[in-house]
Amino acid sequence: MDLLWKYFALGFSALLPVVNPLGSALVFLGLVGVVPPKVYRSLARRIAINAILFLAIIELVGSAILSFFGISLPIVQVSGGLVLAAMGWSLLNQKDPQDQVDQARAEAQNEAVANTRSLEQGAFYPLTFPVTIGPGCIVVMLTLSAHASKRTLSDNALSHAGLLLAVIVLSALIYVSYAYAPQITSRISPSTAHGILRVVAFILLCIGVQIAWNGANTLLSTVLRNG
Repeated sequence: MDLLWKYFALGFSALLPVVNPLGSALVFLGLVGVVPPKVYRSLARRIAINAILFLAIIELVGSAILSFFGISLPIVQVSGGLVLAAMGWSLLNQKDPQDQVDQARAEAQNEAVANTRSLEQGAFYPLTFPVTIGPGCIVVMLTLSAHASKRTLSDNALSHAGLLLAVIVLSALIYVSYAYAPQITSRISPSTAHGILRVVAFILLCIGVQIAWNGANTLLSTVLRNG
């Protein structure tokens, strides 16, 4: 059982800063806009379930899929890191939405049904991937899964169970953060929320650059060593 809790702690601590439920809730709130509270709860539930299924599939078959297509982990790091950095850069340069708040609230009442249908269709893409579970999460989960698989059958089962438990707990945090995103953000001013979003975007940019650099560093080391 020690192995289970070890990989639970390892998986949770590694995925939490990348997923960043509170920070992602701000992005989620900005994308969803003004809708009834039940819509937030419905979307949060679907996103949390999608996150569990998505990360569980990556944990169990991610390495096999990469091996089947001949894709190495450093390539995933470089590609995923660049995508993550691009998302962070886009959010970092996003215009201040404060001037459009009143107009968005007025239009939301007339477009509630259409918006709800559109949001439900986007529950997986882009709300689950890449807003909630981005390329960085894929890289982290692939790395953890590969590390957990280098054991005996019993140890392998316990380590993967620990990672799955970490995913479930993290998804519960995602649900709470998303379902009550309006209440969470209502306790801070719009300017403060936008400032936090900029900080989160910058961190997202840095994480993307770091992941891409780790992959590039491995590739360059391989080239220099073979050369």
